Amino acid sequence: MNLSASLRIALRSLRVNKLRSALTMLGIIIGVGAVIAMVAIGAGATARIQSEIASIGSNVIIVLSGSMNRGGVHLGTGAASTLTENDAEAIAAECPSVQAAAPAVRGAGLVVYGNSNWSTSIQGTTPAYLDIREIAIAQGRAFTSHDVDSAAKVAWLGKTVADKLFGGADPVGQVVRIRQVPITVAGVLAAKGQTPTGQDQDDVVLLPISSAKRKVLGVNLANANAVQSIMVQARGPEIMKQAEEETAALLRQRHRLAAGADDDFNIRNMEEVFSAQETSARVMSILLAAIASVSLIVGGIGIMNIMLVSVTERTREIGLRQSMGAKTGDILTQFLVEATTLSVLGGVIGIVLGFAASALVSYLAGWSTRLGPWPVLMAFAFSVIVGVSFGYYPARKAAYLDPIDALRFE
Repeated sequence: MNLSASLRIALRSLRVNKLRSALTMLGIIIGVGAVIAMVAIGAGATARIQSEIASIGSNVIIVLSGSMNRGGVHLGTGAASTLTENDAEAIAAECPSVQAAAPAVRGAGLVVYGNSNWSTSIQGTTPAYLDIREIAIAQGRAFTSHDVDSAAKVAWLGKTVADKLFGGADPVGQVVRIRQVPITVAGVLAAKGQTPTGQDQDDVVLLPISSAKRKVLGVNLANANAVQSIMVQARGPEIMKQAEEETAALLRQRHRLAAGADDDFNIRNMEEVFSAQETSARVMSILLAAIASVSLIVGGIGIMNIMLVSVTERTREIGLRQSMGAKTGDILTQFLVEATTLSVLGGVIGIVLGFAASALVSYLAGWSTRLGPWPVLMAFAFSVIVGVSFGYYPARKAAYLDPIDALRFE
């Protein structure tokens, strides 16, 4: 008996008991569909994190001011004014692994235009900040060092702020009031979207750092040169750690910290932070897929159970075929093909279900999903392996029945 004949017999046998065949395939269908959906969700989460990492900027290190104690209360990172604009200039000039450095001061305030107003984040910085963050100017002119040197009363609005205040109108050249200070809108920043923590990167107003200090946010009375953070860009991803170490060593030297003394600043390597999040997403994806794959094992057990029942029901048929010259291999192939057919059909339906489930989750929950060919092929191959593995024992049992006992079976 050739393989095509075995396949025809298997399909005919499955059609005889359609409901039982469908219920038998259900475990494989759910298993394959769940594996594909979970992998798609996990891959989508990983891709989203990678996209958000790119939105932060490439090779970025953030240096934050240190903490301080006041009245026995630890005020946390950024409370002390330990970083200065001169520190940023020194990092850019003296650290070989550093491409650029941009100091920044931050605050919050109400921005008003006509009858519209919007409370947003206000940030004073230098043109290097846009290069480090890879932020383009969507409308208006570029941010220049002359704006910083002259403390120009100009601002660049994030897309969210521009939309809230101006709707579809062009904001360039218009005068807004930031903390009651009239500021001319010099440009609008290109959209960056959300950070991995869910913060809207477009809900911001950028000012020259000199303007922000002297006219909007105010100068630190203890140190007019102080800044809250410095954003540093390494020359390449392979020397991020080196840039971090050089920055730390230079700041300790400039701040005259004794050997063994704690740093009065904090350095955060953004790639390390986001890499941990990406790894977590991948591990979660693998874990979910592993849990879903248990359904495939359950489906395989179901196939074995039904095939054993089928062997019992068709014992006389098996004996008759053996008496008419069917070989052991023919009987083994027939039942093995039948079990594999159940698994393959379940796998195909499961693939369709997995794609549908991925699209449904993406539509209803707003989660991004991404599905390549390899997870589909692996899930399908695993379903075939399950069918062969769990179908072999019933097929072998049928093939080695004694013909006389089989014909006498009632």
